[in-house]
Amino acid sequence: MYAFVSMISAWAIPVIIVFIPLYAAYRKVPVYESFVEGAKDGFDTAIRIIPHLVGMMVAISVFRASGAMELLLGWSRPLFDMIGIPSEVLPLAILRPITGAGSLAFTTDLLQQFGPDSMIGRIASTIQGSTDTTLYVITVYFGAIGIRKASYALKVGLISDAVGFVASILICYLVFA
Repeated sequence: MYAFVSMISAWAIPVIIVFIPLYAAYRKVPVYESFVEGAKDGFDTAIRIIPHLVGMMVAISVFRASGAMELLLGWSRPLFDMIGIPSEVLPLAILRPITGAGSLAFTTDLLQQFGPDSMIGRIASTIQGSTDTTLYVITVYFGAIGIRKASYALKVGLISDAVGFVASILICYLVFA
């Protein structure tokens, strides 16, 4: 089974990259012109999201530099220790919805400190793959297309991140403990 999944993983992207232009040509879609038009739209989108990116990066820096993250972790750590969640992964619950780069850097530090095959390493890796950068997505993408009322998307995204965090811990304990 492992060999089959490895083979699919190795061939999936090349097959998709070849299949899409061939299928488009078969359907008489001007492939190159469509690509250039999409690239032009992508450049315009990138220009529109720059102010949102800058604002989000400033907010993340203020949150971390002010000590608010450490304060929040200090308050919640006793509760999580009591229910058996490793306190080393708690910052991921806060960082992951805010910043992908920050949470990846933190996960990398955990993997270097505890090892990828430790329970903490496995939980951190599973959290990294099971949650999303909700605040980043809402700020940048919703801002780029002009959506101003994002409260429902924010609630659903943060609830999904919380479920992903808890499910990651439970699954790791079920599978690896």
